[in-house]
Amino acid sequence: MGTVRYLEIAEALRAAILSGDYPVGAQLPSESDLAARWSASRGTVRQAVATLAAEGLIGSRQGARRIVLRQERRHSFGELNSFAQWAEGVGHEVRSRFLSRTRRPATAEEAERLALVPGTEILAVLRLRLLDGEPTMVERTAYADWVATAVEAMPLDCRSVMDGLAADSAIVAHYGEHLIDALAAGSEDARLLGIRRGSPLLRQRHVSATNTGRPIEWSDDRYLAGSVTFSVSNSAVATPLERHAGDR
Repeated sequence: MGTVRYLEIAEALRAAILSGDYPVGAQLPSESDLAARWSASRGTVRQAVATLAAEGLIGSRQGARRIVLRQERRHSFGELNSFAQWAEGVGHEVRSRFLSRTRRPATAEEAERLALVPGTEILAVLRLRLLDGEPTMVERTAYADWVATAVEAMPLDCRSVMDGLAADSAIVAHYGEHLIDALAAGSEDARLLGIRRGSPLLRQRHVSATNTGRPIEWSDDRYLAGSVTFSVSNSAVATPLERHAGDR
């Protein structure tokens, strides 16, 4: 119950910030005032406020209450949200299409990333992801043999494979590692995204694993240039990686 409560408070505060009720530079009410407003403990309010701070919406000055830093919502990879969860969270309509699902032996890289014996059969998936009806990302994913059947059973327009695995098979990603670089669009990428061959793409490769460290997927995601921006915020404590919508 407490977990749901702090998320409710965070969502209400987030909506107030995004709507302009708390403009950039404004102070949020004190923890005690927020606790009284929602009839919640200060610990629950503190969790809600920490959630917004992790998103980069609010910060703090020494000896002062939390202040609004910006009026946009970012997705932190530290939260390990799916692409669909992130996109819907920042107000986009998300659609996805399976273009192919093929069983084949794992390549050397796939076997290494998925901690499999070389040549083990994996499920290779090609998907097109759309934001607000526009092709935005081409996703090539190798799913480990032990989750392949569950992914094959999903509908062609499955919104989120990872959400589906969690809901239907109790397979939940707890750990992720991300590699980011840029490359030129090949013929297939160009056709699917409606761009010219050789156009720049932003690529994110990542592996997702369970809480025991068992790899679930190894994915190569290629974003249309300008559709998504990755940013890193540095601190002495952590270096969270964030993703947010770019100008389109």
